[in-house]
Amino acid sequence: MQLFHYHLVTSQLRQVEARYVAKLGFRLVARHGRIGDSQLSYESGVPWEELDRLGFKLRLTELENGAVNVVIQPGHWRVPRVDHIGLALDDDEFEAVLARATEWRLRVQEHAGRRTFVATNAGYRLEVHPPRDWIDELLADAETLSLGELQLRADDPGEKAEALASILGLEQDRGAVEIGDALVRFIPGGPEGRPELHGELFAK
Repeated sequence: MQLFHYHLVTSQLRQVEARYVAKLGFRLVARHGRIGDSQLSYESGVPWEELDRLGFKLRLTELENGAVNVVIQPGHWRVPRVDHIGLALDDDEFEAVLARATEWRLRVQEHAGRRTFVATNAGYRLEVHPPRDWIDELLADAETLSLGELQLRADDPGEKAEALASILGLEQDRGAVEIGDALVRFIPGGPEGRPELHGELFAK
């Protein structure tokens, strides 16, 4: 079980994107959006000024560094909030998560056979994956960079952590859940609903 992805929502998308690229060394995979009725993606090398001139309406930005994938989506909040976190599971772990979600009547959404989302009923979702070739390729870069700790500010850290731990069949300790080599730590002082991104610790 490995945490490899998180999806942020913020009104300061360009500033947040610039932080990951310029400060944290992430690679811009692509900006996805539309011009008129056409769905388009632009890789790095096309500046925002050019996209603005074309009338490009952004849907999301995707970034990667080593075994870490981050997506940023336009939204209402200045401080980024986490919509979901992404986890790579083995087949047994994947089936166990879906079984618990079904037993507890949590909402499960399938997207084109490539992504499965599970609601936590704690303001955020999980994106869970059984073994997939593209995830294996991404995780092969773990020796370059991996996520050591994801810190999220929440109104009720214990509730947020317990929701995550119980669905994954793990334990939580004072608002922290250990997922493989990574730690998800919920800290107090955050909003209701989606937790705020407080910080990340990366390991090389």
